[in-house]
Amino acid sequence: MDYQLDLNWPEFIQRYWQKRPVVLKRGFKNFVDPISPDELAGLAMENEVDSRLVSHDEGKWQVAHGPFQSYDHLGENNWSLLVQAVDHWHAPSAALMRPFRFLPDWRTDDLMISFSVPGGGVGPHFDQYDVFIIQGTGRRRWRVGEKAELKQHCPHPDLLQVEPFDAIIDEEMEPGDILYIPPGFPHEGYSLESAINYSVGFRAPSGRELISGFADHVLSRELGSHRFSDPDVQPRENPAEILPSELEGIRQMMLNVIDQPGQFNQWFGEFISQSRHELDIAPPEPPYQPDEIYDALQQGDELTRLGGLRVVSIGEAVFINGEQLDSPHRAALTALANQLTLGQAQFGDALDDPSFLAQLAALVNSGYWYFGDEE
Repeated sequence: MDYQLDLNWPEFIQRYWQKRPVVLKRGFKNFVDPISPDELAGLAMENEVDSRLVSHDEGKWQVAHGPFQSYDHLGENNWSLLVQAVDHWHAPSAALMRPFRFLPDWRTDDLMISFSVPGGGVGPHFDQYDVFIIQGTGRRRWRVGEKAELKQHCPHPDLLQVEPFDAIIDEEMEPGDILYIPPGFPHEGYSLESAINYSVGFRAPSGRELISGFADHVLSRELGSHRFSDPDVQPRENPAEILPSELEGIRQMMLNVIDQPGQFNQWFGEFISQSRHELDIAPPEPPYQPDEIYDALQQGDELTRLGGLRVVSIGEAVFINGEQLDSPHRAALTALANQLTLGQAQFGDALDDPSFLAQLAALVNSGYWYFGDEE
């Protein structure tokens, strides 16, 4: 299904993005759920899928992690089933991500879907990422507070909540309504009736993640082997002292490792194009030969990108799931990065180059792209 988002993006970015929470009433008109509660429950029974059940009874919170064998033990109130990265496993749900591509792909994380019975929710909390929560079937009440220093506590080892807060948004959401929440604003939602919610999340790496990721890159590439040198070592009154100029030299040496644009760009492309959740990779059996892909595209077949596959570009370089793809066919690479479905026209004369065709075959045989009728 093609979801049309009723949103003035430039105005939204200016007024709300990373600034203020807002309810977008009827953001999706005539909203139709892409998935049923039964299908969601089925996904949460799969080994590769990241899911959890959160329940509370008389103030006592419980969290169980999937895969689940059965749901027979659950009552009629006060529980939620949450499934991460549903866009990786369910193509109709992945379509909900497309209207948000006004925002850059590299900031996108995944689609989390929750099913809650009356009273179900995960309690008051805040997140470190931007999220658009789309209301599907049912009604849910959402409260959002002002960004403030709030005490956090763990009512369960797998659950981080915040103390009660005053609401600046207190709204019953109905199908097609969207709640946008920037990082750090406390919020809580609980169902008034059985309800499905779709959370389109946006990732923002922390300094810690970036330094850790870059350090891994330095180690694996054996970079940064230059050693500190001090041919004009300064005399000092106290031999134990490290001088400011020496500290600055060490700091500069570390910064020099980062300050190499070619290396830095390659690292960031590889780092940010890696998915944080498993992909539903199903390599074709038997593998395609390059000429079979050529013929299929000539006959009008289209290649569809695997749900959740992260593809980004930096300058003329394209990165796919942590690896850089090199080719002189820039237009074809740009199409691979930006188009979710690709036909002969998008590839142009790149298809006449055996080396590009071999690269494309390798991507298809990796399960990263598939012909539309195979899903």
